[in-house]
Amino acid sequence: MKIRVMKKINIIIGAVIVIAVIAIFFWVKSVLKSNYIEIGSNDKIEPTPTQIQSIRDIGEWEFLSISAEEMVDTVRKGFFSDDELVRIYYGTLRLGINMQNLSEDAIRVQGDTLQVTLPKVTLLDKDFIDEAKTKSFYESGKWTPQAHQALYQKAHRQMLTHCLTKENLTTAQSNAESQLRNLFTQLGYKTITLTFE
Repeated sequence: MKIRVMKKINIIIGAVIVIAVIAIFFWVKSVLKSNYIEIGSNDKIEPTPTQIQSIRDIGEWEFLSISAEEMVDTVRKGFFSDDELVRIYYGTLRLGINMQNLSEDAIRVQGDTLQVTLPKVTLLDKDFIDEAKTKSFYESGKWTPQAHQALYQKAHRQMLTHCLTKENLTTAQSNAESQLRNLFTQLGYKTITLTFE
């Protein structure tokens, strides 16, 4: 009877040892096996069509405003005396970019760099003379509307010549680069290359 009890105890102990060895084997196997979940992030940001359309929807973006004043005159020779017309014209020339002129591939990502090709900085509005502020400085004789229009065109040309200088265009482009770089940085881009057409 004692031997039988001892045999059962030995069988139970043997079974427990076998189960323990199997459990340890599977535990070691699971620890050494490369079963794991990795959570990572992709820092690459692609410009979406919605973002590009939002940038186009900005429309005309002004980067430099120049106030101009031009005094222009004309003289009409007469038999007894000369007629003279002198007028002062005021205007504001706005330099900037019309964002609606962005081409389809103007904004693209290459590696970790956002490459943007922008339309060149231009005069945004060709009707920049404020005719309400125009003053006749001196007028002798009678002048036709055509003469007034010719004087207006002369003032227009002079303002373009005096204001659309290389220095002003460079300043406007520099302002554009700064503001657009800031815009794209806020959208999450770190490396940005801006070029102008």
